[in-house]
Amino acid sequence: MVIAQLQSSHPCVLASRFAPPARIHASSSSSSNRKLIPCNFWWFHSLAFRKHGYKINYAEKWEASSRSIEDKTDSSICMNVVDNSSFKFFRMDKKNTPQGYQVQLMIGSLSSYFWFRLTQMNFINAFVKIIQDLFPSMVWTLGATGSPFACISNSLNKPMPLKLDVSLPSLQDVRWNLARLLYLFNVQLERNVATFLVVLAVVCFSFVVFGGFLFFKFRDETQSLEDCLWEAWACLISSSTHLKQRTRVERVIGFILAIWGILFYSRLLSTMTEQFRNNMQKLREGAQMQVLESDHIIICGVNSHLSFILKQLNKYHEFAVRLGTATARKQRILLLSDLPRKQMDKLAENIAKDLNHIDILSKSCSLTLTKSYERAAANKARAIIILPTKGDRYEVDTDAFLSVLALQPIPKMNSVPTIVEVSNPNTCELLKSLSGLKVEPVENVASKLFVQCSRQKGLIKIYRHLLNYRKNIFNLWSFPNLAGMKYRQLRRGFQEAVVCGLYRNGKIYFHPNDDETLQPTDKILFIAPIHGKKKPQLASSNVANRINISQHLKVLENNSDSTSYAIGLVKARLELIAKRPGKPGSKASDGNLGPKERILLLGWRPDVVEMIEEYDNYLGPGSVLEILSDVPLDDRKRASNAIGHGKLKNVQVFHKIGNPLNFDTLKDTIMNIQNSFKDGEELPLSIVVISDREWLLGDPSRADKQSAYSLLLAENICNKLGVKVQNLVAEIVDSKLGKQIARNRPSLTYIAAEEVMSLVTAQVVENSELNEVWKDILNAEGDEIYVKDISLYMKEGENPSFFELSERAHLRREVAIGYVKDNKKVINPVPKSEPLSLTLTDSLIVISELEGEQPIVL
Repeated sequence: MVIAQLQSSHPCVLASRFAPPARIHASSSSSSNRKLIPCNFWWFHSLAFRKHGYKINYAEKWEASSRSIEDKTDSSICMNVVDNSSFKFFRMDKKNTPQGYQVQLMIGSLSSYFWFRLTQMNFINAFVKIIQDLFPSMVWTLGATGSPFACISNSLNKPMPLKLDVSLPSLQDVRWNLARLLYLFNVQLERNVATFLVVLAVVCFSFVVFGGFLFFKFRDETQSLEDCLWEAWACLISSSTHLKQRTRVERVIGFILAIWGILFYSRLLSTMTEQFRNNMQKLREGAQMQVLESDHIIICGVNSHLSFILKQLNKYHEFAVRLGTATARKQRILLLSDLPRKQMDKLAENIAKDLNHIDILSKSCSLTLTKSYERAAANKARAIIILPTKGDRYEVDTDAFLSVLALQPIPKMNSVPTIVEVSNPNTCELLKSLSGLKVEPVENVASKLFVQCSRQKGLIKIYRHLLNYRKNIFNLWSFPNLAGMKYRQLRRGFQEAVVCGLYRNGKIYFHPNDDETLQPTDKILFIAPIHGKKKPQLASSNVANRINISQHLKVLENNSDSTSYAIGLVKARLELIAKRPGKPGSKASDGNLGPKERILLLGWRPDVVEMIEEYDNYLGPGSVLEILSDVPLDDRKRASNAIGHGKLKNVQVFHKIGNPLNFDTLKDTIMNIQNSFKDGEELPLSIVVISDREWLLGDPSRADKQSAYSLLLAENICNKLGVKVQNLVAEIVDSKLGKQIARNRPSLTYIAAEEVMSLVTAQVVENSELNEVWKDILNAEGDEIYVKDISLYMKEGENPSFFELSERAHLRREVAIGYVKDNKKVINPVPKSEPLSLTLTDSLIVISELEGEQPIVL
C-alpha cells in the first residue's frame, strides 16, 4: 500500500500517528519558561513539489508549515500552534525522536522511487520510437481506428481551424483605445460637468473599500471590517488621521489615502465651482430656466417698436395702480429673443431705465420651438406679443407664422390673446385660421399712417391723444341691461363720452342706423377716459331739451314727443349748414376724385413702395411723386416691381439720384419742380423726408439728425426761392427731438409713425377687440380721422354746442369726436350741451370716410 501511494501523484499521508514528542520546547514572547503541550501530528508529502508537510492538531485548531527537502537528513521543522491566549512557537529535532529513523527511511524510499520512474520512462520512450520507425503505417492505422483521440494524429479528421486572431493588441492600438475612452469622457464632461462628480465619487468609494480591506488584512482580523472601512474613510477625509497609525504598513496605507483625499477634495471643489458657474451661465442665458409666473406679458423679438411698447405698458400699469385695478405693484414683462442674453439685458436696461412700473425679465431662446414657450409659461400669460425681427416683409410673415404655430401644441392657449405684427393682410387671415389660439394679427401700416399724417397737419397729435392712457382713448363696453334700445338713444344719452359705433360679431360699425336695436351681445364703442371698471353712465333720454340752438328751434323743442319735431329739427339743421362748391374728397374712389398734388419725397427704403400705393389711394389723377435719394435706380426698380407701376391709377412716379443733404442738389430739384408748373397752374406742394436706408444702418439718433437737417434745409431753400409749400414733414423716431423742432419752427411737422404703430400694438394688448377699430381707421378702405373746416357745420356768428355739431355731422355719416380751437385740440368735450365760441378758422375732428363734403343722409 505504501508503494502504491508512492507511485501516485497525490499527497501521501502516513497511517501511523506520531505520539506526542518527548522533547518539545515551548517558547513565548512574553516569558522564557518552557512547558510541554500535547498535540496530534501527521506528516505528509507530495512528489510533485517535493515538499514535506506537517500538520498539528492542538486545541481544535490546525496549522501547517512545509519546507523543501534538502540533502541533509538532520533538519528542524518549525510549527505554529494557535492558542486561544497567544501565539506559541515549537521546535522539533528529528534526531532526538524515535520517528526520526522512519523519516530517514522514507526519504531514501522516495529517492529510489524517483530514479526508477525516470529509468522506466526513458526505456518506454525508446521502445515506442523503434516501433514507429519499423512499422509507421501500422501505427498510423491503429492510431486512426482505435484511439479515442484519433483526430489528434489524423489530419483528415482534424477540424478546420477557426483562424481566430488571438494575438495581443499592439501598443498603438492600446494608446488609441485609451485616447478614445478619454475622448468619450471629455465629450460627456463637456455636456454635463456633473459627470466628473460621479467619477470622483466612484474612485473615492473604491479607495475607501480598498483601504478598508488592507487594514483588515494587515491587522489580522483583530478589528471588524466595518471599523476598518470607517478608518479608511477617516484617513481620506482628514489627512491627520494617518498619523495615528502604529505599524509601518498601516502608516503607508494611511499616507496614500490622505494624499488621495487631498487630491479628491481639490478636484471636488473645482468641479463644484465649475458646475455652479455652468448653472449660473444657463440661468443668465435663460434657455433652460422654467418661468413660474402668471398674468405676465411675453414679448417675442426685439425691434424698434420695443421701447415704445414698454413705455406704453408702463403708463397703462401706472394708471391701473392709481385706479386700484392692478393685480401687482409692477407688471412683469418677459422678453424672449434669439439674441445673446447679455445683449438683451443691456438693451432692456437702457430702455427701462425710467420705467418704474414694469419689471423686465429676459430669456434667450428660439422663437420657433414649442419648448421655449412652455418654459415661458405661455398658457398662464396675460398676453403674448410677437414682433418682427427681419427687414424683408416675407421673412416677417414667415417668422410670425412659425412662432404662432409653435404655440398651438400648448394646452389652454385659447384664452391668451396673441398679438402678432404682420406686413400682409393675407397673413392675418392665415393666422386667424389656426385653431386653438386667440390670434389678433396687427398689420404694420406705419407707411400708411405716415401718408395720412403727412397730408393732414395736426393729425399725428390726435392719434397720440387717442393712444395715451392718461387721456381719452377708445373703449368697448357691454351693456346687457340696455338691450332693445335704439342707437339714436344711445349716441345721445352719454354725456361723459362720445359714442362712435357698435361692435358686433367681431366687426366695428361706425355709422349704424338710428333705428338699429342694441343686442345683448353688442358692445358700444366710446371715446372717454379710463375710470377703472366704472362704465359710462346713461343720462336722461330727453337730451334734446337741454340743447341750446338757434332761437327759431325753440318752438320745435316744445313738441319733442311728436314726429313732426324730429323732421322739423332736421330741416332746421340743414338750413344752418353752410353750402359751398363740391370739394374733391381725399380718396380716389368711384365718384370721388382726389385732389391733384405734387409731392417731393426725400429718401428711400423698401416700404416706400407701400407709401406710393397709399398716395395713389388718396390723390387724384395728374398727381406727381418725385423721389430724391442716392440709392441706385436698380434697387428702386427691384422694389417697385413688386407692385408694378401699372397698378397706379392717379400718381406718376419720377426718380432722381442725389443726396438730400446736399444743398445744391436739393435746390436744383425744388427749382425743377417749380418750373414744371404750367402758367397759372397752382398745385399744392408737399415735401416729405423719410429715414434713408443707409441712415438706418447706423445709430437711429444719427438718422433723426440727418432727417431734421434735410427738412430744415428744404425749408430754407423754399423760403429763398419763394416756393409755397403746403406741408413740410419729416420722419423722426425720437419724440424729444421732434418736439424741439416743432417748438422752434411751428410750420414744420414731425411724424413718428413707428411709435404710433407701437402704441397701437400696446393698446391691443390690453384690449384685443380694439384691433378691429384701429384696422378700420388706419386703412384707406375704411373710415379715418379727419380734421375738417368748421364752416361745413355752422355759419358765421353761430355758437352751437358740441351736441349740435355732432348731430349735424351725423347727417353726413360722420362721428364728431372733438374740435380744434386756436391750434389746440379738444377731444370729447364735457359738457356737451354748452355753447362753443368757435370761429370759421377753427376745425372739427370727425371719423369719416372722405375728407371733403360728405353726402347728406336724410
